[in-house]
Amino acid sequence: MSHPARALDEVIHQKNRLGILAVLAEADFADFNYLKEVLELTDGNLSRHLQVLEESGLVSIQKGFEGRKTRTVVKATRRGRKALGEHLRAMQQLIDRVGQKERSQ
Repeated sequence: MSHPARALDEVIHQKNRLGILAVLAEADFADFNYLKEVLELTDGNLSRHLQVLEESGLVSIQKGFEGRKTRTVVKATRRGRKALGEHLRAMQQLIDRVGQKERSQ
């Protein structure tokens, strides 16, 4: 039997990328500025994390115009939602294992 830590996804486990996917799990989409504000990231930092998630097939990014301004909308892909669910299940297994050990002491 493999340890639950082996099931953690290295791409998702980084706290900002986990945060992005968690926000997207709560909504159908989020725009760039909302993600930047709620996760307290800089433009460059958020852009880099979105790039990693997009290259991994976990999010899709659509750029368009709203009046004269560019609007960037981010959505979790089906693969991204599934990967987040699997990652959270592995984290829950870790929490459960550690909690059982602490309760038995």
